[in-house]
Amino acid sequence: MNLPKPLNDLVENLKRLPGIGNKTALRLALFILNDLEKEEAASLSEALISVKENLSFCEICGVIKEDACPICQDNKRDQSTIMVVETIKDLLVFENTNNYFGLYHILGGTIDFSKGIEPDDLKIDSLIKRANSNKEIILALNGAVDGQLTSNYIEELLKDKDVTLSKIAYGLPVGADLSFADDKTLKVALQNRMKVK
Repeated sequence: MNLPKPLNDLVENLKRLPGIGNKTALRLALFILNDLEKEEAASLSEALISVKENLSFCEICGVIKEDACPICQDNKRDQSTIMVVETIKDLLVFENTNNYFGLYHILGGTIDFSKGIEPDDLKIDSLIKRANSNKEIILALNGAVDGQLTSNYIEELLKDKDVTLSKIAYGLPVGADLSFADDKTLKVALQNRMKVK
């Protein structure tokens, strides 16, 4: 059955969102048509437009900002540390732990030659420039091959800079059963063990 043009247009636009396929897009479009009041649809539309018109990314760290950067402009944050993350999503994960109070640098991804993502496609140059005035760079990239490759690349670029370079530890999650851990996870957990006494 051919959908009416307005509904089909909505489905096609919803399919452009990440993780939304044909079935989900149709389900969402039908929900909007059947269950969403006109005022709620208008509110959703206004919120989408407001996000595009009123938000941008900090030129220094890459954080989403409305006016001033909520991270760079916060004098209570430790200005001597920069945590390097792949995406804004990763930054939000760390912020939600309430354990890190320094600055951030969002790379915009990791080096992945199989996907055509090279160092020049990421915000690595601006990180290297920031490294001159900071004491510690914390690499908090994923533990997969692309994250390790990106970390190694950054390490090489920073080797002659007067900064402390550290990486987050990988290994066993808290409360994990050792019998379910793979060899690589156990090896990394052992290598990154912390001295307790």
